[in-house]
Amino acid sequence: MNKKQLQTLQTKKKVAEAARQLFGQKGYAATSIEDIVAATGSSKGNIYYHFQSKEGLFLYLLDEWDREWNEQWFEKEHLYTTIEEKMTGFAEHLVANDLNHPLTKAMDEFLTSEWDRSDIKEVVAGYYAEHIQFNQSMLQQAMDAGELKPDDAGMLAFILEGLLVGLGEMCKRQTNPSATIDIYRKAFDVFLHGSKRSK
Repeated sequence: MNKKQLQTLQTKKKVAEAARQLFGQKGYAATSIEDIVAATGSSKGNIYYHFQSKEGLFLYLLDEWDREWNEQWFEKEHLYTTIEEKMTGFAEHLVANDLNHPLTKAMDEFLTSEWDRSDIKEVVAGYYAEHIQFNQSMLQQAMDAGELKPDDAGMLAFILEGLLVGLGEMCKRQTNPSATIDIYRKAFDVFLHGSKRSK
């Protein structure tokens, strides 16, 4: 990488980091390109060169968040040896890196305001497809190891994603945030073992 390429990369990272903080503090709609210019000292033209628009910058940050989430998870996934341990670790990772992420509220605001657009629906569908594939891989590994009974891993992965989306929405609205991790752990316990009394 030559000096110019390095400077370009550094500028892009500087703008992205400043924008992440502003979106986290002010929300999506209240953060303007002018705010980002003031925070970084970069010109509007420079920001548009790297990201095309405020929306493009925000979508870039969502992609970075998704990439970082996966990297952090795969760094520690090997620490869990059973499906129960993995699901507990997964719950902790979700709460720490989804519900408590600085961009969570701004993302909800962005998706609500832009949901009628087909290109945004495609972006969200892509994220869901990745999540379902992730869930399916985790569940299939547990089936292959004999921890879970053979079943349709794809369907279970879809159900699990629905559970996670619903839990995320409910937990954002609950009055006792400290109970969130316990709710996720209980949900995963019910998902894996059910709640019917054994005869």
